[in-house]
Amino acid sequence: MKRSSRSSSFRSFIDSAFFVACRGCLVAAAILVACVLVFLVRESWPTWQRIPWHRFFTDSGWHPVAGEYWLIPMIVGTALSSGLALVIAGPLGLGTAVFSRLHASRRGAWIVDRSTELLAGLPSVVFGLWGLVVLAPWFAGSGSGQGLLTASIVLSLMILPTIALTASAALRNVPAELLQGAAALGLSRVSIMTRVALPAAWPSIRVGLLLALTRALGETMAVVMVAGNVASIPTSLQAPIRTMTATIALELGYASADHRSMLFAIGTVMMVLVLGMVWLSGPRRADS
Repeated sequence: MKRSSRSSSFRSFIDSAFFVACRGCLVAAAILVACVLVFLVRESWPTWQRIPWHRFFTDSGWHPVAGEYWLIPMIVGTALSSGLALVIAGPLGLGTAVFSRLHASRRGAWIVDRSTELLAGLPSVVFGLWGLVVLAPWFAGSGSGQGLLTASIVLSLMILPTIALTASAALRNVPAELLQGAAALGLSRVSIMTRVALPAAWPSIRVGLLLALTRALGETMAVVMVAGNVASIPTSLQAPIRTMTATIALELGYASADHRSMLFAIGTVMMVLVLGMVWLSGPRRADS
């Protein structure tokens, strides 16, 4: 009886210690994010004090040395490249997940999943090198081939694993009873997928899509290598672009005074945007 009581007390202590450790990790992560945000706001504060926000949309161009900070080309380049990447990678990722979970054999699903995980582990510079050496010459024409379309395709390959793996996990968690019931009613595979499996897994799939979009928005090195890095609004798919993150990476090394503060302001905007998207991707609790 005494041994059982001691064992129960020990398990209770372990559970309490584990709970405290997990809560500590959560608090530490929140503090770290808050510290990064505070640092960005502090470094960018001179920009918010001295430069009216409307100038970011009305200046004649991006010429920091001359005191002109037109952000529209970078905003448009970031939005177009990330959005087009999601349009390309979304159907491919969902198709990969559907094939792996609902159509492939066990061995085939294992091969697809391991290949997707391998793709997720590749460094971004490898994608950039492939896009620069292989993809850009395909779209070169009369230019370099470095532009919106090349950057979007490279980004789509980088976010494809996130979409495929999260969608695959979501489909794996669909109750088997739903699929078996649909099959018993005589529904075809396409109907089971579109009317049962995907609607049931959609909340988790939506999270994966939003997380993939945040990855595309924050990607830097691969985009720097294949986007062309011209601060102008693109007029075609082959036109060069510059993203907000690429602007920080290219100019922070020599920036000073208001120029440096402006780059930190761009970083602040990007972090707030990503935090907002992560919040949107979080689970929603149904009203009781």
